[in-house]
Amino acid sequence: MQLSHSVEWYIKMFTRQLIKSIFHQLTATRKCWPLHRQLTASVAGGNVVVLQGPDLGSPLKFPSVWLRDNCQCSACFHKNTKSRQANWTRTNVEARIRSINVCQQKKVTIDWWDDHRSSFTLDWLRNRDFAPTNRKRYIEEIYRPPCQLWSKKEFPNLIRTFEFTEVMEKDEALLAWLECLAIIGFCFIKNAPHDISVARQLSEHIGFIKRTTYGEEFEVKSKENARNYAYLMAPLPLHTDLPYYEYKAGINIIHCYVQSESLGGSSIMADGFYTAERLRNEFPKFYEILVKTPVDWYDLGEDNGVAFHNIWRSPVICLDVDGCYHRINENSTKRDSHFTVPLEQVAPWYEAYDKFVELAYAEAVEFKMASGDVFVFNNRRMLHGRTAYEDTPYNKRHLIGTYVDWDIIYSKIRILRAQQNEAKLY
Repeated sequence: MQLSHSVEWYIKMFTRQLIKSIFHQLTATRKCWPLHRQLTASVAGGNVVVLQGPDLGSPLKFPSVWLRDNCQCSACFHKNTKSRQANWTRTNVEARIRSINVCQQKKVTIDWWDDHRSSFTLDWLRNRDFAPTNRKRYIEEIYRPPCQLWSKKEFPNLIRTFEFTEVMEKDEALLAWLECLAIIGFCFIKNAPHDISVARQLSEHIGFIKRTTYGEEFEVKSKENARNYAYLMAPLPLHTDLPYYEYKAGINIIHCYVQSESLGGSSIMADGFYTAERLRNEFPKFYEILVKTPVDWYDLGEDNGVAFHNIWRSPVICLDVDGCYHRINENSTKRDSHFTVPLEQVAPWYEAYDKFVELAYAEAVEFKMASGDVFVFNNRRMLHGRTAYEDTPYNKRHLIGTYVDWDIIYSKIRILRAQQNEAKLY
């Protein structure tokens, strides 16, 4: 039977298109083959295991309940606010997977038994890997930089000085300054203008000032009928500010507006975290007492017409959830005569406290600021004080200070780092 020329033509065209289509499918399969060969996902014992291939790192493991809770779809996660918006239900706890697949865009897609679908990019999963090294990276690089403890002998090699105009005008200098405060715990800013707003300018450049019962800014200078020990010309012992506050100020920004020409008025400082570490290593029993025994700190008085009575109970040495040093409370002038602990704990506490203070003074350094200097330090870590001085009508020591909370500082550090690295914040 002979086929007409038109029918033969259609058969040839159909065959040609079919071969072309098969060729394109084979080509696409070859392109995707390395991805599917290297990246796989499976379920094992309630965890999703993502194998990245022999050259791409260790397996990533994620609890299925965590993946269900952190679904990134528009119904579960609000993109603009970067917030979870799904209500927690019992099904989240009993999250069960129906199927799991890896697609060409390096995404792991999960179909759940409740007919919900979740997709997670490989980069997103890698950033949230539960492996110890990744958790450590997140805590030290994103959460908070680890502190570098220092002794009196090491102090001269750790001094960092920044220029006021550079900190105010350059993000690189601002970030370096804040990272120095987070890691070393103190630094100096030089050549600030002779302006009573310097401390305020620096605080507001970070974020905003922490207001206390002494106002947004405070002045440290001799005052008649002083109602605060800092306003005397007497020696100011090593201490931390505001131990009587539950939300204790993070950093102290002290601008030397005018420095006394007398021999006194020098600043003294010791690393409270290093002192605590020495106590832990050399006198572990004393360390345990100062970590566990709450002390009653208080501030009772009036300033600028405002009366106050602040109380906070907290140990001298405070640790965070990871067991790292978080806060030192030490201020003998603000330690209450009320000591609300069992009678038998009092004498051992005094013995431990005496050793802590002895070690702190053994590690204390001394320096004198000049007019225009700004001394900035971690108020939760550094013990600071001053030597006695004597004012005259023509020789007045005048410091102006502000506080900023660490929450605000860490936030600024993360934003500046992301901008510097051109990275996403989330």
